[in-house]
Amino acid sequence: MTTENTHLEKRSLKNVVIRFVGDSGDGMQLTGTQFSATSALLGNDIATFPNYPSEIRAPQGTVYGVSGFQVHIGESAVHTPGDDVDVLVAMNPAALKTNLSSVPPGKTIIVDTDSFTKKNIAKAGYEENPLLTSQMDPYVVIEAPITSLTLESIKDIGLDKSSADRSKNMFALGMVYWMFSRPLEHTIDFFKKKFKNKPLVIEANIRALKAGYNYAQTLELMPSPFVVLPAKMEPGTYRIINGNTATAWGFMAAAEKSGLELYLGSYPITPASDILHELAKHLHFGVKAFQAEDEIAGVVSTIGASFAGELAITTTSGPGLALKGEAIGLAIMMEMPMVIVNVQRGGPSTGLPTKTEQSDLLQAMYGRNGESPAIVIAASTPENCFDYAFIASKLAVEHMTPVILLTDGYIANGSAPWKIKTVEEMPEIKNRKVTGVEGTYEPYERDPETLARTWAVPGTPGLEHRVGGLEKQDITGNVSMDPENHQHMTKIRQEKVDRVANYIPELEVEGAQEGDLLVVGWGGTYGSLFTAVNSMYENGEKIGLAHFNYINPLPKNTKEIFKRFKKIVVCELNMGQFHMVLTSHFPEFEYYKHNKIQGLPFSVVELMNKFQQILDNK
Repeated sequence: MTTENTHLEKRSLKNVVIRFVGDSGDGMQLTGTQFSATSALLGNDIATFPNYPSEIRAPQGTVYGVSGFQVHIGESAVHTPGDDVDVLVAMNPAALKTNLSSVPPGKTIIVDTDSFTKKNIAKAGYEENPLLTSQMDPYVVIEAPITSLTLESIKDIGLDKSSADRSKNMFALGMVYWMFSRPLEHTIDFFKKKFKNKPLVIEANIRALKAGYNYAQTLELMPSPFVVLPAKMEPGTYRIINGNTATAWGFMAAAEKSGLELYLGSYPITPASDILHELAKHLHFGVKAFQAEDEIAGVVSTIGASFAGELAITTTSGPGLALKGEAIGLAIMMEMPMVIVNVQRGGPSTGLPTKTEQSDLLQAMYGRNGESPAIVIAASTPENCFDYAFIASKLAVEHMTPVILLTDGYIANGSAPWKIKTVEEMPEIKNRKVTGVEGTYEPYERDPETLARTWAVPGTPGLEHRVGGLEKQDITGNVSMDPENHQHMTKIRQEKVDRVANYIPELEVEGAQEGDLLVVGWGGTYGSLFTAVNSMYENGEKIGLAHFNYINPLPKNTKEIFKRFKKIVVCELNMGQFHMVLTSHFPEFEYYKHNKIQGLPFSVVELMNKFQQILDNK
């Protein structure tokens, strides 16, 4: 068997969007990940969107249990996983029903006909087999008995039926590999490494992958396979990385650059748990990863690690951030450097644990008792989660105050090519540690520029000092109930955060630098907003994008940029939280809003339609 379609003339595509969908146990995440990794090795630019069901054990074959993985590959820059799906691989009727609306007429749908039993059709909510109705007429439907062909391909290797059945995702992947001229070797190598102690599993997956490839080739699903050429990217060494892994690595780089040991105190919570899992793999780098019994234990242990002089972080999602609120206030009052990562998900409460949202911004800004300001920043792509984890660490250590880093489920689970950086390329981190002083050590003496205090490790001779959960006397750190001192300390903690604006980059605008409409976004909506704005700008509209990564404080030139445009629209995946922040800072401007709270990212088409309506005064 050959994995090269040399006998057929290949048709070139600039980009393609593929979505794999099936039951949670059908291995759609692994299938999509392998297609993405192989495409990356071929030099394509990539954006992915894994979509998990919120129910842990949804009934098999139901719409509640559908799991999906969407990948967008291209020969030019790719910023979103794509709106419309070019190829849908649906492993059962429920997967077809929940995803059919994303497939435009004329596009391709591959279905496993073995799964379209009377029982599964009823579970999906169909009254009759959709493959036998006119509903499927607008599409190019490829009906393949994927399950039975998979079992046939591995029937003689002695694998039990349940294990054999789990290989059907690789049959489907083999079909798609043929359609888009992808080689099999990278996935075969993956099997050999992942299942090195399970030779039968290796053999079953390799056979199923090759069988699917051969089936597509023999069936001649289309006149010729497609090819997506490599993207032109900045020279360097790249790897595919998701946001959670990038976040973990950014913290390790910050620990190395600052000369501090890294401590993570955390409690597992979707979708942040993978940061804990990733850091736990790297204990050989001096990482201390503590899985606490609950969110409160995780954050207070992090405060202890910061008090002991370590680069201290805690990770969570929205419900966990609420539980950590009092302890974060304590760290703010003590002026201890630490980073709190909030990988946002749909709420309130448990809400939509596996879906994305931006609804924790106001909680990050104001969700603590008393006047307790924290630095708040937000990553905007899977790959720059690395950079903002590093920056969050730098700001915390250099300004001696907690930093809240916001990501979200979309960029945390999504993947993109990342140009690998060395520690030498990263900016310097100057920690505030002191090892000795002349005279008496005063823990709240401050740097005149940043107002940051110094950092003394407990037990260091001559640096004995007091910090704690009651208001402190300025300079000494002694307990103080003096009203004027409390007001003074409250104002100084706010001023310290405000002065961070002197140490962050100014806001930049992409597209038109002045004109009719400024699109404002923050965090993980960047890819969709940029793609929509860039498309309209290239078509002659005077439209620009101001995307915020620094929320508290805001960049110093924000007001000046807002003045350049006739209209401003704030787009976010909530009811308008950043809109409220901007209105409080700059009430002189009139803002439009565009909000979405569906557990899904913005589509480019919906954004362009909204922007055009505003431009047309509709």
